[in-house]
Amino acid sequence: MIVLVNPRATRPENRRFPLSVMAIGAALPPGISWEIVDGNRPGCNPLEDVAALIESRAGGRDPVRAVAMTVQPGRQLVNTVPLASRLKQRFPEIPIVWGGYFPSLYPKPALNAPYVDWVVRGQGEHTFNELLEVLDGRRDPKTVPGLAFRHDGEYWIGPERRWVGPDELPPPPYQKIDVDDYLRPTILGERSGVYQASMGCPYGCNFCGVISVLGSREKFEAPARTVQHLVYLVQRHGMNGLHFYDSNFFVKEEHAVELCERMTPLGLSWWCEARVDAMLRFNDATWRIIRRSGLKMVFFGAESGSDEVLRKMNKRLTSGETLEVAAKTREHGIIPEFSFVLGDPDEPERELENTLAFIRKIKDINPHSEI
Repeated sequence: MIVLVNPRATRPENRRFPLSVMAIGAALPPGISWEIVDGNRPGCNPLEDVAALIESRAGGRDPVRAVAMTVQPGRQLVNTVPLASRLKQRFPEIPIVWGGYFPSLYPKPALNAPYVDWVVRGQGEHTFNELLEVLDGRRDPKTVPGLAFRHDGEYWIGPERRWVGPDELPPPPYQKIDVDDYLRPTILGERSGVYQASMGCPYGCNFCGVISVLGSREKFEAPARTVQHLVYLVQRHGMNGLHFYDSNFFVKEEHAVELCERMTPLGLSWWCEARVDAMLRFNDATWRIIRRSGLKMVFFGAESGSDEVLRKMNKRLTSGETLEVAAKTREHGIIPEFSFVLGDPDEPERELENTLAFIRKIKDINPHSEI
């Protein structure tokens, strides 16, 4: 058995589908059993829940072979460190594997921890499966792309693995979680869920962890496949609100049109993240299709009101385009949500004042804007 752990990253009332560990489990070879321990669920004690699985299967036909954890920087990392440390103290023979953004970006600091045995970098489905062959003694770990580990006191950071798009991977294994328990009330609906229909981002903003892990490229799931999965959640579980977790939801206009037309009959109220300049390239007919499909709010990375600072960020965007999209969203009845990076390292005070003044301009153009 493989235990896939989603360490606590938020309050239980804000829990969402644990998509990352669901994806790893779905891709495991036939015949390998697996369970998810989600530290974000109410009443979950990840340490004791994982320990109970290990102890209940010790000496049986299907013992726990590895504990794999997804690790984001920030709050999840803070909760993962003591969890992994205590598990290693109690069960030193059980391999502990870290994957996700933190170890992908910082494999050496992760491997410095005595409680981390293996690091899976980047897209993890295929790398983790090949790691299981290593654990079985059937493969040399140095032949596994995307794998990192310690060997004779040295780091071994394997080569990058070519990652694949959603259509090349199994569908979300909703049967392995209590779907209804994760559909939570939000501004979008009383039963809001999450979904990810693409991977990566084709842009090159130099502060972005997505680009650092996956490079400047994006692969989309076929709209028909996306909607097939959403239909299941709507019809079987009554989902009525949806957050798309895509790093960049709109790139190609024809793809946006097809997906939104297919989504319209579902009656969803939904949120996504998009590029300012990408949406400005869409014609008014496309904007109307998008709005009719239920898009209620769209998140834009505005980052700064200074074109000079935007150039330093390699944002490939102008402040004028942000003001233009504020007007466009108002015209079509979509709430824009703008993010900003406060405090340019060269002239923090000037940039702070400039950005606050720019935010006031946005609010003048579209008072419904969220910041």
